[in-house]
Amino acid sequence: MSFGEYVRYKSEGYAHIKGFYSDAEVSEIRPIVERFHAAWKQANISFYQERAINSAYLTGKQFLNSADREALIRFVASNKLMSLAKAVFASQPAFMNTQLFFNPVDESQQNYWHRDSQYHLSIEEEKNALNGPKAMHFRIALADEPGMEIVPKSHIQWDSSQSLQVRRELNGHKSDEALPDTVTLPLQKGDVLVFSAHAIHRGLYGLDRLALDVLFCDPVEELLQFVNTDCLPSKELQAKLEDASAFEATLSCLK
Repeated sequence: MSFGEYVRYKSEGYAHIKGFYSDAEVSEIRPIVERFHAAWKQANISFYQERAINSAYLTGKQFLNSADREALIRFVASNKLMSLAKAVFASQPAFMNTQLFFNPVDESQQNYWHRDSQYHLSIEEEKNALNGPKAMHFRIALADEPGMEIVPKSHIQWDSSQSLQVRRELNGHKSDEALPDTVTLPLQKGDVLVFSAHAIHRGLYGLDRLALDVLFCDPVEELLQFVNTDCLPSKELQAKLEDASAFEATLSCLK
């Protein structure tokens, strides 16, 4: 990450690293992701057809064979991705999760403003969380896509009255309403978008949207309680990884 993008992340809550992965690197990981996606869709067909826009736990054992799962874990623990993660965090990051983002089947389905924390915290707890441990998405675009819309500085600043009512759908507001002073970040294949899970954001649907998110966080129990241990590597695989430190940090915290 360049110094300029690091400064942007610290002040604005996001950093856009263009062309981080080459076409060849994307071509290695995309078929694995597509096999996961096909199996996940088959197992969740009603949810997928009705409203799904993402899935999770790609490094788990349910939908990938052992070779694909190992390759994906190696990708997460590569020196390339871990060097970027360590450049963003002030301390050793811990592995939290993987997610896959795609277009809804229903093209009329609206996207929605949110902070990730709103799904498990009260409004007051959300507000306090802005000063707490960090969780961050490292979004890897596997195809050109419309990208993301984000409210700059919202990873450290509390909502305006308008944004709170919109994302929480208070007083008759809807979470798909437009907000002022946002930034739109279209992504090209191979780009990485780093953004805070605390930030107010929404994904933009369209094109052949397929984005792999790797989530890292500060190694604290309050965040790592959400980790699915089925997604972590065995000790034998850990020993073969280029940089297993994020997985090691997670496992140490869970002991």
